[in-house]
Amino acid sequence: MQLLASGQVVSKTRIPAHGQVLRVGLQAIGDAGRDSAPERDCQDGHCGLIKRPRDLYEVLAFHLDRVLGLNRSLPAVARRFTSHLLPYSYTNGSLRPIIWWAPDLQHLEDANNDQNSCALGWLQYQEMLRPHGPMPADGDAPCSSIPRGEWSRLALFDFLLQVHDRLDRYCCGFEPDPSEPCMEEMLHEKCRNPAELVLVHILVRRSAPSRLVFIDNAGKPQHPEEKLNFRLLQGIDSFPASAVATLRSGRLQSLLLESLRVDRELWESHGGAEGLRPLLRTIDRRARILLRHIREHNLTVFEDTSQQ
Repeated sequence: MQLLASGQVVSKTRIPAHGQVLRVGLQAIGDAGRDSAPERDCQDGHCGLIKRPRDLYEVLAFHLDRVLGLNRSLPAVARRFTSHLLPYSYTNGSLRPIIWWAPDLQHLEDANNDQNSCALGWLQYQEMLRPHGPMPADGDAPCSSIPRGEWSRLALFDFLLQVHDRLDRYCCGFEPDPSEPCMEEMLHEKCRNPAELVLVHILVRRSAPSRLVFIDNAGKPQHPEEKLNFRLLQGIDSFPASAVATLRSGRLQSLLLESLRVDRELWESHGGAEGLRPLLRTIDRRARILLRHIREHNLTVFEDTSQQ
């Protein structure tokens, strides 16, 4: 996080099909003598993705991930950039999130599906979640190295943030506004045929193929409560005990504030605790709704220290 927050930008690379995202090589203070080469820097873990100002919510998502003990999203900080290597739109004083570039994310070789580590359709996913569904030992099943507990972590995280892109990029679980990408790209029409629905951004690292990596976590802070997407929870019958305990503790907002205070740029740009509270109240209300869902459906919790 220190590297992301204060490292000197020493190179930049455009990411194909992601117009407003730049991958940058970073040099830590005190490493001025180290030779820099973009690809080697990234393989050494010295790179980050600079995203759009409207993606700042990714920083809050990272802190939520850590407060809940999930530890599946990549480090993210808020930062203003001044490097002459960057276009003016990146150095005009606007605050942007920078996300650590994990050097060993596993991508499919299919150019049309390279945002996944494995190809998984909605119906296959729902079958995997059934008690009799494919277990990690079934090597022929899609995403067979990912245990069920990982999907529970993902569903809990995505519900609190209302991230639709992974599990419901077609917006089948709520009535989307015309401005939603799923409407503009005419994806919503596919909801009539579940066999056409696929999951996106299902990623793992080569060094840990049984652990999901959560990316693009900005979610929807303004998503109305009456439109919460419960499809994100479909098929999930248990949740991680430590995360649920945190939600039940009544301390979620205070724990998030304590964590967010570390990111001085984000903290000060939002006016400190008072400015951040509306966002945190939204997440807290969603947490209470999730707890009610767990109670009403008699869902269980699981201890899984091996995956922490």
